[in-house]
Amino acid sequence: MTEFWETLKEAFVFFQPENIIRYGGLIFLLSVVFIENGLFFGFFLPGDSLMFTAGLLCATGVLNHPFSLVISSILITAVLGSAFGYYFGARAGRSLYSRKDTFFFRKSHIKTAEEFYNRYGMRTLVIGRFLPVVRTFAPIVAGVIQMPFGRFMLANIAGALAWVGSLVTIGYYLGKVWPQAEEYLGYIIIALILITAIPVIRTYLGAKKRNRDERMID
Repeated sequence: MTEFWETLKEAFVFFQPENIIRYGGLIFLLSVVFIENGLFFGFFLPGDSLMFTAGLLCATGVLNHPFSLVISSILITAVLGSAFGYYFGARAGRSLYSRKDTFFFRKSHIKTAEEFYNRYGMRTLVIGRFLPVVRTFAPIVAGVIQMPFGRFMLANIAGALAWVGSLVTIGYYLGKVWPQAEEYLGYIIIALILITAIPVIRTYLGAKKRNRDERMID
């Protein structure tokens, strides 16, 4: 049991944004981006902080590739990842709502993404890029509800441009004007996680309250 927890702790440390880039390089970075945007078990991966960190470490030379290559490859990968999520949702259909909860899958995540669709419609695919859990499950729900593929891809590309373009660019230019920012990366990442988690938590709690109220009325 002790060995299991040690392995889990090492895995957690490795999946921190800075370590993904330092030890995995661009290929592993792109793999994580694809998984988080397209596969339901990738919801726990550090999307926003990973984008910011990629830009910052590209500026400081830790990620030793041209900025244009880094940002364009992340953008394409994010679009392809979400497109795969759409395909998965379209194939799985409504059966996902009756699937048993597991460590990597929670029906509540599907319902949280659906709640965003109820409030924002197609804009969910743009807004949701900046929100953990929603980022992963919004494309899947789009496939489940059979959103026309052309409309999906339009919003998918717009969302990827906004998400990747803003966070990677901000990280890059911060690293250029303030290279010492790398020393405070842990604090910056914690702030990003807290900021992006608030809307998701509020939506999730609001959906639970409405469901509870509806059951009381029934």
